[in-house]
Amino acid sequence: MIRSYAAVGDSFTEGVGDPGPGGHFVGWADRLAVLLDDRVPEHTFRYANLAVRGKLLDQIVADQVPRARELAPDVVTFCAGGNDIIRPGTDPDDVAERFERAVRDLTSAAGTVMLATGFDTRGVPVLRHLRGKIATYNLHLRAVADRYGCPVLDLWSLRTIQDRRAWDPDRLHLSPEGHTRVALRAAQVLGLEVPADPDQPWPPEPPRGSLEMRRDTIHWAREYLVPWIGRRLRGESSGDNVEAKRPDLLPL
Repeated sequence: MIRSYAAVGDSFTEGVGDPGPGGHFVGWADRLAVLLDDRVPEHTFRYANLAVRGKLLDQIVADQVPRARELAPDVVTFCAGGNDIIRPGTDPDDVAERFERAVRDLTSAAGTVMLATGFDTRGVPVLRHLRGKIATYNLHLRAVADRYGCPVLDLWSLRTIQDRRAWDPDRLHLSPEGHTRVALRAAQVLGLEVPADPDQPWPPEPPRGSLEMRRDTIHWAREYLVPWIGRRLRGESSGDNVEAKRPDLLPL
């Protein structure tokens, strides 16, 4: 029985793209926590989302991993390294070595440490060119998972989140429905029965013309991609001043 859960990571785990009350995000980790809470006696489940948007792997390891070790929950989800991999010039082999050291630290303190692969970016302009680099990192993560007995949340194989409706307009973060599907898959990985199938097909959409699609891409590039590339080239992080929304394991 899982009675405590800590989520470690960046914007993906913080829940960016899935707005909730009070200016906070909800996200897949919060939704997974609700599924876990439903399976234990009332007021006995505890949860901390330590994730902060924009953080690189070394920042996550320095700031969040020690806190997760201190909390020593039944389950930790550790999703990190994506912001490193998409930065120019980074080596996925080097990132994976640092990732493994963090996994070793977490597995010594938590009951179960679940790792997550990167998404398949073949349908994302610009990021599709990083697909090979992301795939290399994913293979390293799976090898790390094998060595430390970690379950894997395989986002690469979750085909339903390749639909554009699974993504926020910035095409860099999931939409609420995308976060929901990831939460359902994460629960399945932990062996839980889930209320819906994360692989269920999306309802049909009206066909979109090529001109409309080009206009959407131009708007996305102007509003989201160009600013994002500028921040990355300047070495800026959108999460430098953002605090974790739950600093401790608290009842939901």
